[in-house]
Amino acid sequence: MFVATKKQIILPIIVLAAGIGGFLAISSMKKPPEEKAIVDNTPVVSVDIIKMDPMVFSVNSYGIVNAKYETELVSQVNGEIVYLSEAFVRGGFIKKGEVLAKIDPSDYEAALTDAEASLASARATLVQEKAYGKVAEEEWKRIKDGVPTELSLRKPQLAQELAKLNSSEAGLKRAKRNLERTIIKAPYDALIENRTIGLGSYVSMGTPLGKLLSTAQAEIRLPLADKDIRYLDNKGLGASVTIQGQFAGLQQQWQGKIVRSEGVIDNRSRMTYLVAQIDDPYGLHDNKNQLRFGSYVTAHINGTRAENVTTLARHLIVADKVAILDDEKKLKYQTVNVVRQQGALAVISDGLEDGMQVITSALDYPIEGMQLALPGDKKAIDDPSAEPTQLAMEEKE
Repeated sequence: MFVATKKQIILPIIVLAAGIGGFLAISSMKKPPEEKAIVDNTPVVSVDIIKMDPMVFSVNSYGIVNAKYETELVSQVNGEIVYLSEAFVRGGFIKKGEVLAKIDPSDYEAALTDAEASLASARATLVQEKAYGKVAEEEWKRIKDGVPTELSLRKPQLAQELAKLNSSEAGLKRAKRNLERTIIKAPYDALIENRTIGLGSYVSMGTPLGKLLSTAQAEIRLPLADKDIRYLDNKGLGASVTIQGQFAGLQQQWQGKIVRSEGVIDNRSRMTYLVAQIDDPYGLHDNKNQLRFGSYVTAHINGTRAENVTTLARHLIVADKVAILDDEKKLKYQTVNVVRQQGALAVISDGLEDGMQVITSALDYPIEGMQLALPGDKKAIDDPSAEPTQLAMEEKE
């Protein structure tokens, strides 16, 4: 029979006690698990605050600056050019009535002298014929049995002399007019576009002398799409227009107004043309910047006025709805009325109010009614020293 010794009994107890003691020592050194921070998975969005304001619509267009009047000067008589004004050069500015050129007047002065002599002769002959008629009438009064004829009273001869007198007067007027036409004058204040004659040139009736451009007003044909006309009062007639273009390398502005519509749709462009007028384009009277003929310019036409509208980026509007952040910071889709699109912006008249928050950032999986947060809300949660926000309290619950 096996009998355990005292040593065999005590040794296992000592080993077990040492193991238990070591476990307890190790357990006492272990740190308790740290409490995990609250993780907020609420999507963060950026917003714009809506502000409704009045707006005056404008319609943009473009065009080329042209003179209101363009005149091709031509000779109305024949002769040699004996005088040219120093201002009658390409790019020269001239005043109304200024003498530009003269044609040799010698032949026309002689023709005027002949016409004056013919008129004097016709007048003398008429006086003589009237005297003959009176003598014939007195003679027939003495004859009691005879009846005078028109011829015997010299009435046809008198009518013939009257006709000659009228012809002589017309000849004199013609001679004076031809003599006046030897002096070429400016019909209005103008800019010389070109001159086609030189000193000593011989011109005949119809020979081009040069081309003038009126400097009193400039006109610009502005093409408009038919859909843009509805944004203009009175279809644009009388509307003020701001012209923008380059002068001396800088962007400049000029003011004008719409004076007429051409009234037809262009066959090629399918555009309607309005005509803008700018007074004194070359600044000859008030020293403003020159709006030179031939310049390419853009135009902004003032149109109708809307009392309560706002603008949003077009990409924020999908199927006439806009994502907004409501008072509970939840996603809501608001139906809006777009009255006009201006480039990348849309003008909204109905559906939004002052103070509404329109969401401008993208959402991965948007669901109406989902909880959202603003960047400021996230900062408050991440900062341990900050007071817990409503979102954090909801998360803890």
